[in-house]
Amino acid sequence: MRFLLPLLLQAGLLAQGQKSVLVVSAGSGDYLMAAGGTLASLIDDGYAVNVVQIGNDEKNSVGLNPAQSRLANNQETQNAARVLGIKEVVILNHKSGELSQVSSNEIRNQLFALIRVYKPRIVFHPDPWIHYEPDWDQFWTARPAEEFSYGSGGLVGAEFTKMGLPPVSVSETYYYAAHRPYRTGEGGHDGAKFRPIDITRTFHRKVAAIEELETANRRYASQVKHRLDLAGRPSPLLREINLTSAKALIRAYAEELAETIGRKHGFHYGEEFNYHGRGSPIPEYIRERAKPRP
Repeated sequence: MRFLLPLLLQAGLLAQGQKSVLVVSAGSGDYLMAAGGTLASLIDDGYAVNVVQIGNDEKNSVGLNPAQSRLANNQETQNAARVLGIKEVVILNHKSGELSQVSSNEIRNQLFALIRVYKPRIVFHPDPWIHYEPDWDQFWTARPAEEFSYGSGGLVGAEFTKMGLPPVSVSETYYYAAHRPYRTGEGGHDGAKFRPIDITRTFHRKVAAIEELETANRRYASQVKHRLDLAGRPSPLLREINLTSAKALIRAYAEELAETIGRKHGFHYGEEFNYHGRGSPIPEYIRERAKPRP
C-alpha cells in the first residue's frame, strides 16, 4: 500500500497537467448546440477533446426504422465531431428516450471508467439542476456524470484500479443546458459560478459541425414545419423538407440561440455554463482556523 499511494497521487497530478477534455452528451447534437463553440476554442488552444454519447439516437429520424436511424445518426455524429476537431467519440448505445430504464449505476461506472482512461482536466456534461427540461435523457445523463465530482471517482471503481486504471482528479467542470439559454439563477450545484464564453470566433465552425447531423436535422425541420402548418403560420423556408432547408433551419436556430446568449453578456455570439473550477475547494470558514502541519 505504501508503494501504491504515491503512484495514485502521481497519476492524479499527471491527469491535471494534461490538456484533455471529456464531454458527456445524451445524444448527437446536444453538446454541439450547447458547447460547440467553446470546445472549438479549446481545440484551437491545444486541448484533445473526446466525447462520450450515452444514447443511440435510434428514434431521431423521419422515415427510417430504429436500426437505420441508429446507423445513420451514429455515422453523422462521427462526421460532425471530425468537422469540429474532436479526437474521438465513444457511443455507449443505450436506447435514446429510455435512459430512465437504465441503471444509473451502470452509466456512472461506464463514465468513471472512461474518465480514468482519458484523464481529462476538464469535463463538460448536462446540468441536472435546470428547470423544466422536457428531454429527460438530459437528466439521466447528467446525474451519473455529476457524481464524478464526489471524491473524483475514487469512492467507487475498485475494479478499475485493479485493472490498472487508478483514480484521477478533474480540475474543472462545465454544466450546460442543451438547447436553450439559462434562466437567471438557474442550474449548477454547490457553489457553481456562472460563466459566459464568447464564441464569435468559432461560431461558424460550430454550425458547420451541427449541419453534418443531416438525419436529426431533417427530423427537426419536419417537426417545425408540422407545428407551423397547424398554427396557420407556414414558413417560406420550409416549403419543402430537404437537405438545404434543414440546414438553413438549424443554422437559424443555432444563430438565434448564440445571439440571445451573447446579448446577455456583451458578445456577438455566446455560450454559457455553470462552472466548477480552479480555486480552493476548502470553505473559508475552515481555512480561517486552519493551522500549518507541524
